Amino acid sequence: MSVHAGTPMLSARQLRLLMFGLMTGMLLAALDQTIVGTALPTIVGELGGIDHYSWVVTAYLLASTASTPLYGKMADLYGRRPVFLFSIGTFLLGSLLAGLSQDMTQLIVTRGVQGLGAGGLMTLAFTIISDVVSPRERGRYQGLFGAVFGLSSVAGPLVGGYFAETNWRWIFYINVPLAILAIVVCYHVMRLIPFERREHAIDWLGAGLLVAGVSCVLLALSWGGTTYPWRSGLIVGLFVAGVVLGALFVLQEARVAEPILPLRLFRSATFALANSAGFVLGLVMFGSIIFIPLYLQIVKGASPTRSGLLMLPMMAGIIVTSILTGRAMSRIGRYKWFPVAGSAVLVAGMLLFRQLQVATSLWVAFGYMVVIGVGLGLCMQSLILAVQNAVSSRDLGAGTSSATFFRSLGGSFGVAILGAVLSSQLKGQLADRLPAAIGQLPPDQRAAVTAAGGTNISINDPATILALPGPVRAAIQASFVESLHLVFLTTGLIAILAVLVTLALPNRELRGAGPQGATGGADPLGGKAAAPGGKPLPKESKDEAAAEMEAKSQTML
Repeated sequence: MSVHAGTPMLSARQLRLLMFGLMTGMLLAALDQTIVGTALPTIVGELGGIDHYSWVVTAYLLASTASTPLYGKMADLYGRRPVFLFSIGTFLLGSLLAGLSQDMTQLIVTRGVQGLGAGGLMTLAFTIISDVVSPRERGRYQGLFGAVFGLSSVAGPLVGGYFAETNWRWIFYINVPLAILAIVVCYHVMRLIPFERREHAIDWLGAGLLVAGVSCVLLALSWGGTTYPWRSGLIVGLFVAGVVLGALFVLQEARVAEPILPLRLFRSATFALANSAGFVLGLVMFGSIIFIPLYLQIVKGASPTRSGLLMLPMMAGIIVTSILTGRAMSRIGRYKWFPVAGSAVLVAGMLLFRQLQVATSLWVAFGYMVVIGVGLGLCMQSLILAVQNAVSSRDLGAGTSSATFFRSLGGSFGVAILGAVLSSQLKGQLADRLPAAIGQLPPDQRAAVTAAGGTNISINDPATILALPGPVRAAIQASFVESLHLVFLTTGLIAILAVLVTLALPNRELRGAGPQGATGGADPLGGKAAAPGGKPLPKESKDEAAAEMEAKSQTML
């Protein structure tokens, strides 16, 4: 067994410190998904290599997504603490080297190192807190993790915009002291979490097949429709290679004793349906949210930094609902109806966004954002909790990492699919509106617009669009908004699928005691102390570790 059948008891102070360290690590990984985009033009301007700038984002996404399932299995085999410390140490090293980069190639490589560390920070945070808190009480803690994602979505563009105007290298350097703090806290607190080694043989072939297969699919999704046409030989070849490698991975997992992703877990209806719902909701979430800041920039004239601030209503919805949902799940003891309700709210939110027009008030758009945020807050942590409740402690790391992996993979598909929908629709809309708009211009302005791209103007440069003459700018804005309607209709229909999948989830009771006596330690949020559960560490080693922890905890706090 990877952990004892029960959960070790931590004091309220120790549990607060553990949550602080895990949330700091998760914030680092989540923040780096959003912070770089705002500063990327500045970085490219200094380092050059504009032909490869997209790799700064792709390398991070590729490394973090492909490594996620591996971290879960390694944590089951070797213990949480060494694997988590390796993950955050790798992220720290990648951040330091990224800040020191002297050209685009160095930055891309170091971003890959960052992503390799980030893949463990997200999934291991959920796994580690699951070792010390019973499923019944776990929701209130994991709800705080959802709040971290909401915070990073707002803080990322703001911090990135600030450092882009001062010194972009601090986008990466700022991670170093935070990562060191998380290492110190988690190193000491996690000594109190027991772990028993078991005989194992690492499935290196399965790991290689998984990473190669996922990399092929992600590269195809990243390049398709942008760098290369969807029907090009390279994109088709990457998809075919990804399918073949995926099939070989499944065959390999079926025959080894310690698979990276145990196929027997999918025999559980809860595990299979929760991961399926996570994939679908990842597609809806990541695939649609990226277009809202673009609307704010192109139509409302917001800068990239200000558009991040204007997303605050959505993030407030995510943060508040994640925390309240976690507490409600702990009190009720079941999880099914939270993702069902969240998926239904997402359907309503996507259909509301179909009502957006160029003249729509920002306050109306804020209301729509809150609806989306509430839907996401209801879904994000409840599905991970459902997966964790369906697996044994032996497979807790692999099960948790699968939930994170499928959601990230769904997001990659969502960005590609909905991006293709937007591009296809926008092309037709611009062809219908732009010629007439350009024809209204004086000859000198008409020549300038033609030189800027004419009917092939890119929407990826909102500042250029806002500088165009009034008739052309209005035509592009109207075309973009009309194209968004089809995007949000598509996501709304996909979200209906999520409602159906979550409705099929078994309504299992969460393991552990109820609100009056939860296992797993004292409540760091101020509730009553929990009853002890499971087999603790031997008294001598626990007393020594606890004494050392108490001596250092005041300074850490």
